[in-house]
Amino acid sequence: MRQFQTAFHWHLLDQGIGHAYLRPATPRLNGKVERSHRIDAEEFYRLLDGVVLGDIGAFNDKLKEWEDYYNFHRPHGGLAGQTPYERLLQKTQPHAQPVNHQRQQHI
Repeated sequence: MRQFQTAFHWHLLDQGIGHAYLRPATPRLNGKVERSHRIDAEEFYRLLDGVVLGDIGAFNDKLKEWEDYYNFHRPHGGLAGQTPYERLLQKTQPHAQPVNHQRQQHI
């Protein structure tokens, strides 16, 4: 594991990417990741109810369903109610309108 971390560290430096390690058990320093874990626990894992985890095909289907919902339909508080897709369009194409992605409620 240590060898991977060292190689990863040097790769990031080669790419001009800064990298900082956080101390364990300091969620206040890593709020976005902690929030993501909470959303996964509260929303994504609920989709897996009844899915046999040994069935990788069923799991992947649910994961694709979740990714579509999360990125194209689910409003995000941190994005002022926009979806990640809507925010991406706003940042990359300020005058573009979303392409036929109607927001829908997730099952």
